Amino acid sequence: MLAKLQTYSLFGIDARPVEAEIDISPAALPKTILVGLAEAAVRECVHRIERAIVNSGYTRPIDRIVINLSPADLPKEAPSFDLPVAIGVLAASGQLQSELFPAYAAVGELALDGTVRPVKGTLSMALQARQDGRRGLLVPAENAREAAVVEGIEIIPVGSLAEAVGFFSGELEIDPVPFSWDEAVRELAVYPVDYADVKGQEMAKRAITVAAAGRHHILMIGAPGTGKTLLAQRLATVLPGLSAEESLETTRIYSAVGRLAERQSLMLTRPFRSPHHTISEAGLVGGGSTPAPGEISLAHHGILFLDELPEFNRRTLEVLRQPLEEHRVTISRAIGSLTFPANLMLVAAMNPCPCGFRGDTARQCNCTPNQIERYLAKISGPLLDRIDIHIEVPAVPFRELSNDRPGTDSQSIRTQVVQARAIQKERFRDQPSVQNGTMGPRQIRRYCKLGNETDGLLQSAMEEMGLSARAHDKILRISRTIADLAGSEQIEVSHLSEAINYRALDRRYWSH
Repeated sequence: MLAKLQTYSLFGIDARPVEAEIDISPAALPKTILVGLAEAAVRECVHRIERAIVNSGYTRPIDRIVINLSPADLPKEAPSFDLPVAIGVLAASGQLQSELFPAYAAVGELALDGTVRPVKGTLSMALQARQDGRRGLLVPAENAREAAVVEGIEIIPVGSLAEAVGFFSGELEIDPVPFSWDEAVRELAVYPVDYADVKGQEMAKRAITVAAAGRHHILMIGAPGTGKTLLAQRLATVLPGLSAEESLETTRIYSAVGRLAERQSLMLTRPFRSPHHTISEAGLVGGGSTPAPGEISLAHHGILFLDELPEFNRRTLEVLRQPLEEHRVTISRAIGSLTFPANLMLVAAMNPCPCGFRGDTARQCNCTPNQIERYLAKISGPLLDRIDIHIEVPAVPFRELSNDRPGTDSQSIRTQVVQARAIQKERFRDQPSVQNGTMGPRQIRRYCKLGNETDGLLQSAMEEMGLSARAHDKILRISRTIADLAGSEQIEVSHLSEAINYRALDRRYWSH
């Protein structure tokens, strides 16, 4: 007999429909053949399925079994085919009859005792199943909350092969898993940190406010222990909350790589990724024989924090240049090309010199000029140009550390950021994905017009500081954001002056 079941294979972060065909025919000796470009984890499913069937109380066919995973040219890597193939074997051997096979797809890994183990990418699979017009999707019980986020499709949680068989045969009724967006927001949209925790650094908090309001990349330079990491870790708390679409996009990535926390259905806080400086190019942008997302994609709609920036391999940093401009990364392999989203805010931190104490009034710097120059030269000019805001983070005086007066908290900063983002949303209402920090040349000319006084100030700054054309555009974008924070339609001299100050470190640190 022949049985067909619908399932899904993960390719990158996207799910592709797969049809599992199981044919059982008489043979002198029992034999199982698996075809369909299956990798090792899938080929091994034959042994898991055989024991799961027997240990669940069913009979293993002693005939010739041919399992075909179609389309044959699509690589299949994950063990998520165990459950649909096992159900297909039972159906092809006459132990299960069901009219639900065309309406419901199934995914899941089987243990030898027949229990269903969780798999990666169930959110993408649920989205694809809905797009394919399926009525529902059988998933491991541990993945059910994640997949239930998708509206318009029934998510059926199963804990064992026997439960799946009971559902398809009609002997066991399993209710679809419900999902409440409001409940998820109350449970998951909570940040454990706040800018009130950071003593002093009000100038740095102002720069953070500007960066968050316009979605500008930012570089912080300061001695060890001045609070650069604390400032970066709290940036997500002042950004607007994730929209439903942004949350789904981010969750799909984490689901595909198995990074969702236990019982977490959605990513409702903006991700904060802080890779170690020894990370490889593939780890940062993604890669592998079958490409997987890297850190820049895991930071999608969130923060990528690169601490000790000059300690990163220069070649590794250079691969960031294109994704920062295009907000996506494309990886090509023999099996095909995959594009991963990478719409992130880059926050970088570094010491002013190898020892970290250059310019510190309390501690002496022991670095030679050549050492400092080599240290700073590890960061290329083109990468620096792509970072909009450069600020110094000085040491906090003792009187501010010991002062009980609370500093600026996340809520007050977020209020300013949300108001500025609302102005940008209206300005770019025909292009909802654009903020000040991502304006193109045409939009800059339209929305960042200068008067005679401000135009002369910018010209002087460009000539004296030797800034590039890209830095010129960055200053205009930052000026537009500062004006939005002030509620001003026009870019005033004070707005432009503050924006120029955020590029002044170019000349101090990289003037050679």
